[in-house]
Amino acid sequence: MQIILSDFMSLDGVVQAPGEREEDTDGGFTHGGWSMPYFEPETMGSAVGEVMGRTEALLFGRRTWQTMAAAWPDRAGDEFADRMNEIPKYVASRTLTQDDLTWSGSTLLPADDAIGAVRELRAKDGKGLQVMGSASLAAQLIEHDLVDEYRLMIEPILLGGGKRVFPDGGQARPLELASTTTTGTGVLICTYRPADR
Repeated sequence: MQIILSDFMSLDGVVQAPGEREEDTDGGFTHGGWSMPYFEPETMGSAVGEVMGRTEALLFGRRTWQTMAAAWPDRAGDEFADRMNEIPKYVASRTLTQDDLTWSGSTLLPADDAIGAVRELRAKDGKGLQVMGSASLAAQLIEHDLVDEYRLMIEPILLGGGKRVFPDGGQARPLELASTTTTGTGVLICTYRPADR
């Protein structure tokens, strides 16, 4: 399986709370919902749909899973919502238990070795294993060189601080640009893949 990292990202690399004002206020973050004015359904929606079409399962960190689990089950009846509700979901968390995972198809990864469990999933035959949001988990996956594709929607806004997915440990990771699309709202939809794969 290929791990696909999918994120809405500000021009200065912030991925925190793109959807709603109170989505994630860690660190005093006050710009929740910053992505919504730039969302262009015809281009961005089709890009999200294209990646979902190649996705066999989703991979979440705790906070993103909780946000999604609170939102998607109530939206049944819409094609994308139905896909979100039926697709298998893997959750990396040290605090949740399997009994906490009430959203259909959710499975808890081992708390003591989530990265090892992700490696095992990645080694299986299959399509994409998509990571949505989940900044802390995404950073760990990048650090362990487990990301096969980056699907970034880079938005024309500087947020001045907040959670980012890219590690700052000093290691260079060359990427190749596979595709780019510009939306009418100034968002760059970019697909990158590691240059050495």
